[in-house]
Formats: sequence, C-alpha cells, structure tokens
Amino acid sequence: MSTVTPSRPEAMSATPRASARVARLVTDCLEPKTWIFAVLFLVGIKSDGLVGVAWAIHAAVFAGVVPMVVIKSGVRKGNWSDRHLSARAQRLRVIPLILASLCIGITVMSAGNAPQELLAAVATMVATLVVIMAITTAWKISVHTSVAGGAATMTALVLGPWWWASSMLVLLVGWSRIALHDHTRAQVAAGALLGPTMALLVFAAMT
Repeated sequence: MSTVTPSRPEAMSATPRASARVARLVTDCLEPKTWIFAVLFLVGIKSDGLVGVAWAIHAAVFAGVVPMVVIKSGVRKGNWSDRHLSARAQRLRVIPLILASLCIGITVMSAGNAPQELLAAVATMVATLVVIMAITTAWKISVHTSVAGGAATMTALVLGPWWWASSMLVLLVGWSRIALHDHTRAQVAAGALLGPTMALLVFAAMT
C-alpha cells in the first residue's frame, strides 16, 4: 500500500506556519503583564512575606490589571487593533493611561509604607514607560522585550544570580516578536537593552 507524501513546496510552507503558531503562543503567554505579575509577586514575597504579597497584589492591580482592562475594552470598541497594540500611534494613546494608573498605585504604596523593593519595582516600571513613550513618538521599540528584560533583571537582583537564567526567556520573547513581524531586530534589541538598563539605574539605586 503506497503512502502519499506532501510535495516539497507544501512541506516547506507548513514549517513557517508552525513557527508562526509557536511565536504567537510565546508572545501571548510571555506578554508584559505576565512578567509584571511574576516580578511583583517574587519581589513581594522576598521583601516581606505575606505582607509583601498583599502589596504585590495591590501593585499588580495598577500595573497589570487596570492596563489590561483598558486595552481589552479598547479592542472591543474598535479603538485599538489588538491587545498588543501593534500600531505605534495607538501606543501613544494608551501609555499615558497606564502611567496614570501606575502613579496612583505607587502613591498609595508610598503612603502605606509598602516594602522598599516593591516601591522600587513600580518606580522602575514608571521610569521605563516614560522612556518608552518618548521613544515611541518616533520609533516602535519593543515593549515586550523591555518589560521582560527589566523584570528578569529585577528578579535576579532580588533573588540571586541563578535567576539571570530567566534572561533566556527574554531571547525567546524577542524571537517571537521578530517571527511575527511585529518588530525589527533593532527594535527588539533596543527593548531588551532598555529594560535591564532602567532596572539597574532605578531599581538597584532604590534598593
């Protein structure tokens, strides 16, 4: 009994499709809010146990949940093209809203004497987002790799050098953004450099 094998062009075309599916999965699963939730929880529990976790949840609401609600609401209404805000102009409309949310969150944290490490983490997010917004006025730097790189750096600074291994995930995120044609190599590299730089300048200085 003979078997039918796909022609060479069909086999070749299947590979890019499979690669694109993997890239989409990576981009969606390791999007900024995933990194934000993870780093806030890890920093919170390391800094002050259950009290730190409670403050981490508070910070996550303003740093991750509120922005997620704003973006999803905008997508449903047709204001944004997708949840990753692929269009640069759309990012310039959303970033100020996220900044406002972060500023409210960190103001409450400061007034409530939240752990210094968590204050530093949120302050780093604010500073990074300000720089991202400035760059985005002219160029579409990768927010995915910036947030991932910054989160990986803060985690390693708090939990120890073994956590630098999480930087490998930053490379994976960068690959996914390029594979999906959402960013160029330069935009991905710039984001991967910006995040750790801001973490070293702000987070390390505050802790």
